[in-house]
Amino acid sequence: MPQQAAALQPAAPQTTQPAAQPTAQPATASALWRHPEALLGLRDMATVAIGIGAWGMMTGVAMVNAGMSTVEALAMTFFVYAGSAQLAATPLIMAGAPMWVILATALCVNLRFVVFSVHMRAYMLHFPLWRRLVAGYLTADLNYVFFVRRHPTPSADPAVLRAQQAYWLGGCSANWSTWMLCSVIGVALANFIPVAWGLGFAGILALLGVALSLLKTRLQSVAALIAGAAAVAAFALPLRLNILVAIAVAVVVCVPLAAVRKARMQSSQRTEQEAS
Repeated sequence: MPQQAAALQPAAPQTTQPAAQPTAQPATASALWRHPEALLGLRDMATVAIGIGAWGMMTGVAMVNAGMSTVEALAMTFFVYAGSAQLAATPLIMAGAPMWVILATALCVNLRFVVFSVHMRAYMLHFPLWRRLVAGYLTADLNYVFFVRRHPTPSADPAVLRAQQAYWLGGCSANWSTWMLCSVIGVALANFIPVAWGLGFAGILALLGVALSLLKTRLQSVAALIAGAAAVAAFALPLRLNILVAIAVAVVVCVPLAAVRKARMQSSQRTEQEAS
């Protein structure tokens, strides 16, 4: 009877624990270097090494010519690691400008990295904090561009994640090494390399060639033309604010155009589906 009574009682609801989501563990640096994507990242960055080197050498020369000591120039090179911010902040530092002016100028010049960070967030969420901080320090314009071109979308697949990490490591290492080596050479030989050589212009031309090669659609070309025209028109603004103006104008003009283009494509797809 007790067994029959127990059988008549409703069974207790079973509680199932949600399955733990697999988390991709970041691979070690030595393992990533053995991945073929690391070598590919190095090779891709090698195609623009001349431009990066010229820009870095010119930055080193400019810092010394502005009055910085060798130690100060080297410290700024290794700790700041941002050519445009270094060139914008150096004359302000030597002129004794207030700290807030120097920081605001560097912030304005480097605001583009906020956009980079937002885009890279999905790629970096599986990293521990310290690795994300290191990745933020190592992120530069060209290794970011090459990375998103090689890996346009994040992935949860462990094999793809490892490939992305390896490519990122290879590109960052090539970019950082080239910049630091040439910047140190520029600092060491600042008194022998005249500014009239135009190393900075050579670097700009190399970077411009890479940027133009990345334009794949008509809208991207329009955005580049609008941003370039706005930057030139606002060149006289202080603190490199013409860069912010260029970004703002391109966004204001091209975001609505992109929305219209997307709506037209969706409408065309619906029409084709209805017709079929």
